[in-house]
Amino acid sequence: MQSLFRPASIALSALLLLLLGGCVHPITMITETAPPRSQAYLVPKKVAYVMTDADRDLEVITPGGSGDRVSYYPYRDLEKSIRDALRAVYRDVVVLRSAGDAKANEAAGVSLVFSPRIKTDSSSSSWISWPPTSFTAEVSCVVTDAAGTEVTRVRAVGNGAAEFGEFKGDFGLAARRAATRLTAQLSSEIRRNEKLR
Repeated sequence: MQSLFRPASIALSALLLLLLGGCVHPITMITETAPPRSQAYLVPKKVAYVMTDADRDLEVITPGGSGDRVSYYPYRDLEKSIRDALRAVYRDVVVLRSAGDAKANEAAGVSLVFSPRIKTDSSSSSWISWPPTSFTAEVSCVVTDAAGTEVTRVRAVGNGAAEFGEFKGDFGLAARRAATRLTAQLSSEIRRNEKLR
């Protein structure tokens, strides 16, 4: 008799784990806010950042509230933030598919190449709603010259928070606030680094 209940209990346990795993909800981190760009203070250089199609297609899933999770594309969503941070410092910014083509970089007049790596995380204090109330985005860039020699590294972190009453259908609000702070900090870190002038 006990052997008859074993398959049923295994199936019930698997179903319970599936339900506890929660749903995955799509959000976006894209922000329209950009650091100020003053032509008078721009560094007169042409720089590039590296963003491949594989980067843009990378989907990440992190925790939300009530046992659910959120999905998003950090490179695709934060590409504008990275470009805006560079445009706040440099006169000309272009995108590359690869950092290693020294001849192409030299021919294009690129002085510096930023290769960003992005990490994100999220959480929620809510047991009844799924949007994350806390979000962290971090970008670390290896910066090379046109020939591919490492010049320096820069890192920026943005934290965003949002309360349940603020969402009003804007479920990625904490993520966008994190992206806005990340953009501002990245441009500040670049300006502060003497090797990047």
